[in-house]
Amino acid sequence: MKHVLPIVFASLLGGSLAAAEGETSQESSIFLEEPMKDLNEFVWEKRPIIVFADSPNDPNFRLQMEYLENREQDLEDRDVVVLTDTDPSVASALREKLRPRGFMLVLIGKDGGVKLRKPFPWDVREITRTIDKMPARQREIRERRASDS
Repeated sequence: MKHVLPIVFASLLGGSLAAAEGETSQESSIFLEEPMKDLNEFVWEKRPIIVFADSPNDPNFRLQMEYLENREQDLEDRDVVVLTDTDPSVASALREKLRPRGFMLVLIGKDGGVKLRKPFPWDVREITRTIDKMPARQREIRERRASDS
């Protein structure tokens, strides 16, 4: 009996790990892993949110990513794409352009302009409220309502 229990536990754990891996691939639809050299590819297509930190272990970074991951659908509905930069030793184009100091959240509009900078984690509800006030988002809402009618 002692030998059977670890096998049962391992099989249960293996199944949950596989399920978690499957969830990660689904959840990562708005989360881009590769470093971005230029945000121009998103202009008029997506609203980038860039999360900067000096380390992936930064508590603010972890909290912000948790906020974003928990409300991914709300962000996806607003054409958001999430980029991260947690290595200040690499002088990335985003770091040079946006000049973060430690943790920083930056929201870029579809027009390519900086719409929001926060030096601390921000709840997705507040981020989506900010997006929903943007003229481009207001137009999207009107167009969606017109097409649904």
